[in-house]
Amino acid sequence: MKKIILIGILASQYLFGLVSIVPVEIGKQPGISGTFEVGLETKRGSTDKDKYKASTRITYDNNESYVAWAELSGEYGRSKHVTDTSEVFSHLRYVHSLTNDENLRYELFVQLENDKFKEIRRKMLGGGGLRYRVLNFYEGGKGYLGFGGFFESVKYTDPDIDPSEDNVRLNSYFAYTFPITDMSTISYVLYYQPKIDDFSDNILSNELELKLNIVKTLFLKFNVSMVQDSDPAVDVKKYEFIQTTTFLYKF
Repeated sequence: MKKIILIGILASQYLFGLVSIVPVEIGKQPGISGTFEVGLETKRGSTDKDKYKASTRITYDNNESYVAWAELSGEYGRSKHVTDTSEVFSHLRYVHSLTNDENLRYELFVQLENDKFKEIRRKMLGGGGLRYRVLNFYEGGKGYLGFGGFFESVKYTDPDIDPSEDNVRLNSYFAYTFPITDMSTISYVLYYQPKIDDFSDNILSNELELKLNIVKTLFLKFNVSMVQDSDPAVDVKKYEFIQTTTFLYKF
C-alpha cells in the first residue's frame, strides 16, 4: 500500500527526465540492452500547455573489460500556443577496466546538444578521465569518484551578443547509488566543472533520482536536479531547478 501511495504522489509531478544517472558497471548486464523513457504533460482550462519528452539508451557490455553506451533524448513544449521548450541531447561513453579488482576504470565520452531557450545553438564536447569506486556497503550500495577533463565548443543563437566559446574544463564528480529493493534504487550525483584557466567560470550540478519498479521491466523514475552555470548566455539565468517524473522501460 505504501508503494502504491508513493507512486501516486510521484506521478502527479511533471513527467520529464533524462536517462538514469546510476553509473554502469561492467558485467552487470552482458550483451546488448537498453532503456526507453517517456513523459507527457497536458493542461487545459485556465492554462493551455503541452510538454513531451522521450529518451533512450543502448548499452553493450562485453562482460569482461569494457562497457559502452549511447543516449539520445529530446524535449518539446508549448504553453498558450507558444513554444517554450526545445532541446536535443546525445551522449556516447566508453568505460574500460584498469585493475582486476573492478575498482578503477577509465572513461571516454563525446556529447552534442542544443537548447533554444538557453540560447545554445550547438554545444559539442569530448573528453575522458578516471573513475574509482570508493564506497561499497549498505547491502550493495556503491560510491564512485571521477576526475578528468574535456574540451567544449559552444555556439550561441545570437553570435553578436554571445560570441562562440572554446573551453577546456576539468570534470570531477561523486556518484552514489544503493538499492531500496531488488529492483528499485535511489541515486545521487554531484558534478563540478570549472574552466581550467578560470575557476570562477564553472558549472555545478546536483541530481537525485528515485527509481521504483512497477512491474517486471517497467519503472517509475522521480528526479530532482539543480544546475548552476556561473557564466551562461546573456539574459539566461545562472541556475535551473528541475523536478521530473517519467516512466522507464528496460529491454
